[in-house]
Amino acid sequence: SERAIERLVSTMLPRVRQIVNEAVGNEGGSAIPAASFMGSPVLSGATSTVSSTRLDYDLDDRAFELAQLSEGYVGRMCSSLDELIEPLGAHFLPKLSDALLIGILGGVSTRLEAAIRKSKFTPLGAISLDSDVRYLMNFAKDRLDSPELKSNVTLCKACLPLARLNQISLLLNVDDLEDVLDLISVSKRKGNWDLKLDDAKTLLSLRVDFEGSKVNDLLQMDDE
Repeated sequence: SERAIERLVSTMLPRVRQIVNEAVGNEGGSAIPAASFMGSPVLSGATSTVSSTRLDYDLDDRAFELAQLSEGYVGRMCSSLDELIEPLGAHFLPKLSDALLIGILGGVSTRLEAAIRKSKFTPLGAISLDSDVRYLMNFAKDRLDSPELKSNVTLCKACLPLARLNQISLLLNVDDLEDVLDLISVSKRKGNWDLKLDDAKTLLSLRVDFEGSKVNDLLQMDDE
């Protein structure tokens, strides 16, 4: 049942958070001992060696080029998620398997947002984030059974933390601060904008080329 899937997702979230932490290079990502997660070596995942490619969006031209040539943290993370989810998904009806993946995706997106908020972004780093978010969405769509979840719009409606991640990517990829209000206004009219103005200020301040005072001046308005 859906309630059973919700309980299963809750049980799996500690392992999901560990996978994300290991991929992004979060020092707080302590290992869960093997066989401690539901008694399965596959699900527990012994401590893995973290690749040198970690979450980093403070990229200059050379770092951006190197990032395009190597497997990024998102690819490594998705491979680990496959190892976690595939053995379970085979035992569920397609609808429940989709619900499991959406639940896991929500946990992943929430953890990624927390990591992103600790990063700094150059314009090239923002482009790299956009690629990473698209990679994650395509990863999900390739594994979801329902045709209704095969578009970015419906996927984001089904998984609000992923929708927030996508909005963060859109926000950080504006070419100029003057484009921000138009982006927010148009997105709100379409019904696909959940970020508060305080969120927008915090996130835009992560762009190294945007002055914090100009960000605050631009967004001196109340949330609708």
